[in-house]
Order: sequence, then structure tokens, then C-alpha cells
Amino acid sequence: MGEQPIFTTRAHVFQIDPNTKKNWMPASKQAVTVSYFYDVTRNSYRIISVDGAKVIINSTITPNMTFTKTSQKFGQWADSRANTVFGLGFSSEQQLTKFAEKFQEVKEAAKIAKDKTQEKIETSSNHSQASSVNGTDDEKASHAGPANTHLKSENDKLKIALTQSAANVKKWEIELQTLRESNARLTTALQESAASVEQWKRQFSICRDENDRLRNKIDELEEQCSEINREKEKNTQLKRRIEELEAELREKETELKDLRKQSEIIPQLMSECEYVSQKLEAAERDNQNLEDKVRSLKTDIEESKYRQRHLKVELKSFLEVLDGKIDDLHDFRRGLSKLGTDN
Repeated sequence: MGEQPIFTTRAHVFQIDPNTKKNWMPASKQAVTVSYFYDVTRNSYRIISVDGAKVIINSTITPNMTFTKTSQKFGQWADSRANTVFGLGFSSEQQLTKFAEKFQEVKEAAKIAKDKTQEKIETSSNHSQASSVNGTDDEKASHAGPANTHLKSENDKLKIALTQSAANVKKWEIELQTLRESNARLTTALQESAASVEQWKRQFSICRDENDRLRNKIDELEEQCSEINREKEKNTQLKRRIEELEAELREKETELKDLRKQSEIIPQLMSECEYVSQKLEAAERDNQNLEDKVRSLKTDIEESKYRQRHLKVELKSFLEVLDGKIDDLHDFRRGLSKLGTDN
């Protein structure tokens, strides 16, 4: 019937460094299937794991093996036939516990199978010695008669047992050859693993150099980001200053509107002045013959002219102030436009 899987799990596979005997070397790039197999024909147990087309674990379990938990998710065992130590890294503590329990169970089964095989070997050896001693008795029994029939039957049984023992020896020789071939494959796999380790070391060196280059690039980018942040802060301050200037501009425009409203009164005043002048001229024409009234009116006219001159002076002063305000507003707008262009 061949080998049959009796337990299967997934784990990261490691092997001890053959040079240092301390460091672990990864035997698989990722988690792979690890299985217990039972060989019905040979009555043996093995742990087998394959990564693609590569056999990374082929360990026959013997009674003297021990599986040791070294952490919550890692365990190991030594295989003297493969001359190495295997390590398994699991994704959870429960998986490690199940694997360890199965290892102990298979180890006990392997011990029982070994004891049974040893008993068969001892029994076959005893039967072989008895057959060699009783070989001459068969010749005597041919002449001894019916009394020795039972002894002959026993000798036949011993011969059959000897034949079975020879068959078992041949089977063990085949198993030994299979183990040698497995060891050869494992040796080849170990050599390939060593070559892979060297390649990984070179790749690690390349990755480390690339990492240093990326770190330097990150430092440069961080410096550029700092400069950008400083520029953003400067722009924020300029925007705040522009908003303040725009507020001042709105205030100036409001003040200008007020001044314009006040300037609208000037034509009315001038109209009134012209109207007064016309009245005065009419009064002068009407009162030419009335000297007393003319003198009185002249006095009134002089006072009116004085008020008119005073009003014109005030109007002129007001217009000068208004022109100054307008000039200041134009200068302010030009300064604001220049500041916006520079930003």
C-alpha cells in the first residue's frame, strides 16, 4: 500500500547552519506543507516536506528523537541520519502543540515497531540455530520411523521461518538502499541550500546598499519638504497681509465715498452763490436811484462778498484735501497691486 499521510500542517522550515551549528538557515521562502507519513510495508514513520520540486525535509522518526519547543511558535528536532537539525516556525501556538503531540505519538509507535522487529530478528536467529543443529537428525529420522514425525514437522516450520527471515533481510537491505538514496538527495538539497544562502547573502548586500540609497533620498526629500513648509508659511503670512491691506482699502473706499457725497454739495453751494450774485446785480440795478438803500445794500453786499470769499477759500481748501485723499488712495492701490504681483 506504500506510504500514507497521517497528519499535515503548514510551517516555515529551517535547518541549522552546518558551519556554525548555531544559526538557522531558511529552507523555504514561505510556509510549506509538512506531513507525517506512515509506511505500512516497512512499519516506519517519516516527516516529509517539499517546496516545489525540492525535498527540504525527509526525516525518519526513531525512538531516540526528541522534539523541543524553543518558543511559543517554534520547535526543533535533531536527525542524526541526515546529520542536521530541523526547525519549524508555526503561525500559532496551537499548531505547534498539535505537531509536538503528534511527534510524541509517532515516536512511541516507532519504538513499538522497533521492539517488534527486534523480537522477530531474535526469533528468526533462534530458529536458524535450531535448524542447523537438527539437520542431521532429519537423516536419522528417516530411519527412526513414525516416532520422529513430529520433529520433522518442527524442522519444516523452522525452515519456513528461516526463509521468511531471509526475505526480511532482503527487505531491510532495500530499505537501507532507499535511506542511502534519500541521504544522497538530502545532501544534494543541502548543497543547493548552501548555494542559495550565498545568493541570498549577495542579494541582501544589494538590498542593504539600495536601502542606504533610499534613506539618503528620503533625507533629501524631507529637507525639500521642510523648505516647502517654510514657503507655505511665508505665503500664509503674505496672504494674511494682503487681507489686512484689502480691509484697509475697503475702509479707504468708504471714506472716499463719503468725500464724494460731500463734494456733491459744492455745485449746490456754487449755484446759491451765483443766485446771490444775480440778486445782487438786480438789486444794484434796481437801487441805483436809492443811494441810502444802495449804501446799506453795499454794506450787505460787502458782507455777502466776504462770506462768499470765505466760503470759496473753505471750498478750495476742501478740494485740496479731497485731491490729497484721492492721491493717497491711488498710491495705496498701486502699492497693493505691486505687492500682489511680487507674491
